[in-house]
Amino acid sequence: MFAVSIGPRTTSCRLRYAFLCHHHHLSVRLHHLHQQPHQQPSLSFQIRSVRKQIDMAAQGEYGVVKSKTGRDSYEEALAALSSLITKRSRADKSNSGDRFELVFDYLKLLDLEEDILKMKVIHVAGTKGKGSTCAFTESILRNYGFRTGLFTSPHLIDVRERFRLDGADISEEKFLGYFWWCYNRLKERTNEEIPMPTYFRFLALLAFKIFAAEKVDAAILEVGLGGKFDATNAVQKPVVCGISSLGYDHMEILGDTLGKIAGEKAGIFKVGVPAFTVPQPDEAMRVLEAKASELDVNLVVEQPLTARLLSGQKLGLDGEHQYLNAGLAVSLASTWLQQIGKLEVPSRTQMGILPEQFIKGLATTSLQGRAQVVPDQFTESRTSGDLVFYLDGAHSPESMEACAKWFSFAVKGDNQSESSEHLVNGSAASSHEKWFGETCQQILLFNCMSVRDPNLLLPHLRNTCAKYGVHFKKALFVPNMSVYHKVGTAADLPENDPQVDLSWQFTLQKVWESLVQSERGNAEGEEDRGKDGDSSGNSEVFTSLPMAIKWLRDNVHESSSATRFQVLVAGSLHLVGDVLRLIRK
Repeated sequence: MFAVSIGPRTTSCRLRYAFLCHHHHLSVRLHHLHQQPHQQPSLSFQIRSVRKQIDMAAQGEYGVVKSKTGRDSYEEALAALSSLITKRSRADKSNSGDRFELVFDYLKLLDLEEDILKMKVIHVAGTKGKGSTCAFTESILRNYGFRTGLFTSPHLIDVRERFRLDGADISEEKFLGYFWWCYNRLKERTNEEIPMPTYFRFLALLAFKIFAAEKVDAAILEVGLGGKFDATNAVQKPVVCGISSLGYDHMEILGDTLGKIAGEKAGIFKVGVPAFTVPQPDEAMRVLEAKASELDVNLVVEQPLTARLLSGQKLGLDGEHQYLNAGLAVSLASTWLQQIGKLEVPSRTQMGILPEQFIKGLATTSLQGRAQVVPDQFTESRTSGDLVFYLDGAHSPESMEACAKWFSFAVKGDNQSESSEHLVNGSAASSHEKWFGETCQQILLFNCMSVRDPNLLLPHLRNTCAKYGVHFKKALFVPNMSVYHKVGTAADLPENDPQVDLSWQFTLQKVWESLVQSERGNAEGEEDRGKDGDSSGNSEVFTSLPMAIKWLRDNVHESSSATRFQVLVAGSLHLVGDVLRLIRK
């Protein structure tokens, strides 16, 4: 389609050859400017202008090299991106900081320094809820007519999910153009002293490039990990900052106390930039307030949004905990609208109900893997049972409780007379109907990273569900299909790996079995466990996720038409993404 195709092996020579005539014309003009400075009242400005034209001549319409689209090119981009993933353990203490100053070198190499200074950024950190907060905020601003850019992590199915323009994932064509522009330029300009950026840093740089080239009015950035040393913290003058709920997570990197974790998150505070947070544990709040005071930051604590303010509408993201995230988002969006949009927005205390754009924005927000309900379309049959997946990427003790509460209310509403269509955020919403059958069985499909403590996660999940009268018939433990050293797509998910190490999954199963036995007051010894189906009956370990999905579907087909299987998928956003890939294939 295009005259020039730039792939991962493109060199600067090939690029210059493609635009030789235009480049030569501009180069002559640039030389002419240097030779006759007395005729140019703004010489430095004109030289920069001409250089920018040369750069743009080697770029496409969006300020990037135009490249052929297609799966081959896209897979090449994913392979190049995968090469930036470091092999170091997440628990490697030497990760702290990790030469954070390099991020500014990369911005200089990509000529993004001025662009990032002009960018109107909303910056959000936190342990849980920061992605949802960012999604709510973006949706509000978009409903006011502003062009938005949203950067979140991780992605669940496709890396392009991380970059949203006006509420939609960036197109494959644009992604490829921006990707190779950044990747090739960094490949040419980095060296031993300034090596290629690591995976997440590159993605953050790519987001900066995309949002600058696309001329977004508002850039909403979710911190990847921590705050102080996160690549998104290259933004030196955001419009407003937010800190969502804090808790214990990534302690191997951020610290083993809430105070230390809060200190890392507060690293996004900037001198004089307003900030908002939600009610926090005392230890965390003291640290946030101290950091805010030190930097002359006006830190405001916002309460959860009330149903009254929404005028009868429901939030686009389900779960009671989302009202807390929505409340934070309202304050972030209001501040941006007042400072940048120059709009008069009343404070929440002055509102009877929220403005129409706020309500519509909050009600139409979508974010995969957060309190998402997706029916399995492969088991639709009048002669068999029914299978529905309830997906939530909860992976901390606090988020496990919120997830369990949401799941409990969701399955209860699902099994009663009221329609639960509002619970469905997945693309299969239209096929998810209220269940009129006689029997429902709740099953847990779980995995988490080995740096997390299942003795904290699983009891919070199980006990909270039990508190609301929901009891799991069985728990299934599986390894993730997506791997941390490779960025892939649905096409490359392995069906089964007989060599996979299941020691962590058996550890998870052991914790679950001990919970079951302690509830029953049964002090009997550990049950013998084997592979794929040889278990105690309370839980099973599968060698792969496809095997677990097959087991679920087989059970549905063998059951009566009066049975609905309700499967909670939790513990890892990677697992949630893997499940979505499989059931949507």
